[in-house]
Amino acid sequence: MLERLFPELENSKRNSIPSWDDSDKPWTIIGKSLRSQIEDFIGSKNGVFVHEDASIGEFVRIEGPCYIGAGAEIRHAAYIRGGSWICENAIVGHATEIKNSLLLPRSKAPHFNYVGDSILGFGVNLGAGTKLSNVRNDRGRIFVRLWDGEKIDTGMNKLGALIGDESQLGCNVVTNPGALISPNSMIIPNSTVTGLTWGQS
Repeated sequence: MLERLFPELENSKRNSIPSWDDSDKPWTIIGKSLRSQIEDFIGSKNGVFVHEDASIGEFVRIEGPCYIGAGAEIRHAAYIRGGSWICENAIVGHATEIKNSLLLPRSKAPHFNYVGDSILGFGVNLGAGTKLSNVRNDRGRIFVRLWDGEKIDTGMNKLGALIGDESQLGCNVVTNPGALISPNSMIIPNSTVTGLTWGQS
């Protein structure tokens, strides 16, 4: 499933991207695995690594542990919370909050976005105001639905969206917890995404 959602991983330079323990359940990297990989790279529990080629705007808040790769752009008033890995050439824009998430290379959350416990694939773009919700209203465990219709209990109470490579989400899209979006999907503005989505919405 990992390669199905993020096919560009196969040809990427993996030294700047975290590794997955379970490619059949790619959401398992969210949480302790991602956080521990950042801590191991930095060598401390609350450290922040910012590549010398990254760009950090004014009034940005970054909490550790956090990794910000080469060419990444963190714009004015962004808020990056602990456990976040921002890969090379990714963009975190004005008034955007990233929490415990992985932004793969060239992904963009450029305007007023919330990205909670989520993975943005290569070249993904979030329209202004798009929110990736990570907690159910009843605080219950989060399920994901696979391509064959199987519904899997992730065992997690916090999980946002896994958005496949090169997908484009329009302005003010909201994804419900556990949403899977196939690569190259086009989600129209003001949509609510639940479960598994592919192609055009």
